[in-house]
Amino acid sequence: MRAPVLRLLVLLLAFAAAPLSLAIDASEPFDDPVLEERYKRLAAELRCLVCQNQTILDSNVQLAVDLRRELRTMIEQGMSDAEILKFMTDRYGDFVRFRPPVAPRTWLLWAAPVLLLGAAVGTAAVVIVRRSRMPMEDPVDDEAGADGAGQPGTGAS
Repeated sequence: MRAPVLRLLVLLLAFAAAPLSLAIDASEPFDDPVLEERYKRLAAELRCLVCQNQTILDSNVQLAVDLRRELRTMIEQGMSDAEILKFMTDRYGDFVRFRPPVAPRTWLLWAAPVLLLGAAVGTAAVVIVRRSRMPMEDPVDDEAGADGAGQPGTGAS
């Protein structure tokens, strides 16, 4: 009775692990090291559309596996880097590029860090200038008064 249950458990685990094996990229490296380096460089330039913060080289989701397979096919067909990037951009938009190109519709994306840094420096400068122009307050306590009453050594109690 125990053996059939064990077999059933092993079978269920095998079926549960099957999708995980599909997510692994089983592509072999290129025979030519130059093509392999080119493949890795291009895969590092393309964003995984599912993970969004990973390149297709780093991601193991099925879409990234498919994109790597397609990239490999295009390299084997002799397409240039520019043709491959144009194909991917035409198909998936500029978002597929891990570093989107500077274009009229993406200038704000590239300018935002500089603009925010400039605004922070400008705000800090205004605050510093305004504080330097403020009169210094007298460090005497309001309760003690200006005549020195209540201060040690003045005779007042």
